[in-house]
Amino acid sequence: MVHTSIESHDSVFPSNVHHRLTYDSAFGVGRADHKRTHALDQGIQRLREGNLPETHHAQRYLHHKYRLNLRASTLRGTTSFLLSFLTFLTAKGTTHLETLTREDLEAFIEHLHDLGLQASTVSSRVKQVKAFVRFLIEEGVVEPRVLSKRLTIRVPESLPRAIPPEDLRRVLGVIEDPRDRAMILVLLRTGMRIGELLDTAVKEVLLEERKVLIYEAQKNRVGRVVYLSDDARDALKAWLQKRDPTKDSLFYARGKSTMCYTTARTIFQRYLLKAGLDHKGYTLHSLRHTFATELLNAGMRLECLQPLLGHASLQMTRRYARLSDKTREEEYFKAMETIEKEAIDGPHELDSELQEILEEAELLASHREKLPEPA
Repeated sequence: MVHTSIESHDSVFPSNVHHRLTYDSAFGVGRADHKRTHALDQGIQRLREGNLPETHHAQRYLHHKYRLNLRASTLRGTTSFLLSFLTFLTAKGTTHLETLTREDLEAFIEHLHDLGLQASTVSSRVKQVKAFVRFLIEEGVVEPRVLSKRLTIRVPESLPRAIPPEDLRRVLGVIEDPRDRAMILVLLRTGMRIGELLDTAVKEVLLEERKVLIYEAQKNRVGRVVYLSDDARDALKAWLQKRDPTKDSLFYARGKSTMCYTTARTIFQRYLLKAGLDHKGYTLHSLRHTFATELLNAGMRLECLQPLLGHASLQMTRRYARLSDKTREEEYFKAMETIEKEAIDGPHELDSELQEILEEAELLASHREKLPEPA
């Protein structure tokens, strides 16, 4: 394979915003998509300033991700990954991607583990590595054998962290601000992700129909409709009477037209502290977990909950069933009641079918004892 230089590819990439907009038009991308355009420009600039070898391949990959219509946040995350991956390879002595080997990929994974990252984070980085290498394979830069074997990380399946009812009552009991109460109740009663709620415009809230329209989900970019409970609708009504009607966003920070995640997180943490629950590790996302768990406990079927959460597959929704399997819970306590009764009153009568099986096994054992030993 021919080793190419960064300079030989510079003419392929527009170097400023004016050129980027021209480039967007060539691919049918509207000028209104300025966030993605800015993220791409910023990413290309960071790659160029990194003074790393082979960044022309990384730049081409970033353009490829942009043409796939991925979100600005994804483009920024991809840029950070590319910089860290190329920095690692350079330190390791792999200065040309054409010489990339499977051992390089495995060494990068070990490096991530050595950094003390959580398994889920390492797994996410591995997926990014494989996507980049597949692109390089399709471009004829890397040999296909580099990914000829599976490259995966086993991630522990932790339980979703829902907030117990008593703690939930304590939190809601200390919220007096109409904006904050509406924001937290809408998250709790709709299961929306915080990013989705902060992106919601007033016109997307149909108060009379008790609906919120999510035109583009935060993760899978699939639109959906969520519904408002009585308490969430009442809280929203109270907030809508006080909010600035000239602002488009449903929720905004004081003195601003929107609200960022950090501000929303700070607000929630303040109420946790006020309720004496700051030590329990609850987050804004815990409200989404609580929403799902409470609906399942109330008897909602998984198939109905899935679209409300915006999950791409039913398997993702099944995680919540481990928190809310009432049948299993009832069977456990029924069996445990029998066991505890036996401890007090003596052995209980075995199930008739089980008794027959045990008697048959005992009979067979006695016959085996009478058989002569083989010569």
